[in-house]
Amino acid sequence: MNATFVIIGGGIAGVTCAETLAFYQPDKKIILVSESSLIKTVTNLLALTQTITTFNVEEAPINTLSSKYENISVIHGKLRKISDEDKTILINSDIKITYEYLCICIGALPKLIPQAKDNPYILGIRDTDSVEQFISKLSSSKRVMIVGNGGIASELVYKIQNTDIDWVIKDNHISATFVDPGAGEFFQSSLHKNFNASEPILNKRMRYNEDSSSKSGAALGPDWYKHFQIKGACELPPQVKIHYQTEVTDVKINNVATSMFPVEVSLTNGEKINCDLVISATGVEPNIDFEISSSKLELSPVNEIIVNEFMQTSVPNIYAAGDVCHANWEHAKHWFPMKLWTQARQMGCYAAKCMSGALNKEEILQDFCFEIFTHTTRLFGYKVILLGLYNGQKLGNDYEILFRMTKEHEYLKLILQNGRLQGAVLIGDTDLEEMCENLILNQLDLSPYKEDLLDPNIDVEDYFD
Repeated sequence: MNATFVIIGGGIAGVTCAETLAFYQPDKKIILVSESSLIKTVTNLLALTQTITTFNVEEAPINTLSSKYENISVIHGKLRKISDEDKTILINSDIKITYEYLCICIGALPKLIPQAKDNPYILGIRDTDSVEQFISKLSSSKRVMIVGNGGIASELVYKIQNTDIDWVIKDNHISATFVDPGAGEFFQSSLHKNFNASEPILNKRMRYNEDSSSKSGAALGPDWYKHFQIKGACELPPQVKIHYQTEVTDVKINNVATSMFPVEVSLTNGEKINCDLVISATGVEPNIDFEISSSKLELSPVNEIIVNEFMQTSVPNIYAAGDVCHANWEHAKHWFPMKLWTQARQMGCYAAKCMSGALNKEEILQDFCFEIFTHTTRLFGYKVILLGLYNGQKLGNDYEILFRMTKEHEYLKLILQNGRLQGAVLIGDTDLEEMCENLILNQLDLSPYKEDLLDPNIDVEDYFD
């Protein structure tokens, strides 16, 4: 087989790359290789501001793309080897594909706690299959432990019903991957809200089953938990106990004849906790599981594929995008890389633009999305928007904070340096994201207005429109 463009990976980065290439190069053959029998497609893309977007991620059979785009073919298989001298790749053990341009978008795998090896009571949540397995095991559980402090861990703690939860985090506040201790405190009241467990969840999306031969699937979308009843076996509302600045040291399987719970977890604070299930949500690591005949593919210290400002790797005509790559260029002041669905989509789209430009010998300017960090999500039921250097990243201690909080309603934090806005955390329906984005990008001196920026009695958004 042969194609002008070959993309490896059926996740958000890979599918976005293929769809964008189909737009730029409708007459060129494109092959997408997906290890999963399902692919992830971005739908309902909505621009909130110039750079902030929200979208849904839907799973679909691999033939969806080929039926939508005449020049895209999709192959279900696993990348085994890249031979860059003759520009070929080997899929499974018998499919050889010749490419002109190759983009590696194989994502990342869950980084489970070390005790997870061969332990049936420790689960990682990564793709649709692992969620189904988790929900099945949770249905008979009365007490679970969640290890991790990122987005998936926070969503699970918030959404799990009818099960007591021990939440083990290595930080001194919750959701530290995204927010500061103040916002963590703001979220605390949401941990004890009583959901109506009998309320049915209306799912208007098509549901597909993963092919049983698949060993791993693409990452879950940003709203995966909205379409499942995540319930345990207790009849009472869940009790959440948070273990701060703590990590797991050991997980021991109990004798079922003498213990109510199948596992005993030992923590660094000396506690021993018995539970039915341990959920490891401790981040991801790059999925580098293939050979390359050339030794020139440059990797970061944590095995990410290093790319330049045009998403090119160190090997000619090979690009990379998404969680598998490391952005090794001089970043704009208000942007930094983070393993997020939003950046996977942006990188996939930009990689396609760069490959198309290389084929046409066109000059490519770096996409504007890399000028400012933006991320929008939902945590503990609240809309959350992060902009720029929202936690003072890169600024050391040389910045000041403007802050406003209304309990159970909104939380606003603005980061200023020399009177100019550098970042913002907006939790709740603040409607200030466009104003904050503009103020970060144009670096207007706000010194005369600082006292009024977060005054609820002043319509500051209209003032700076």
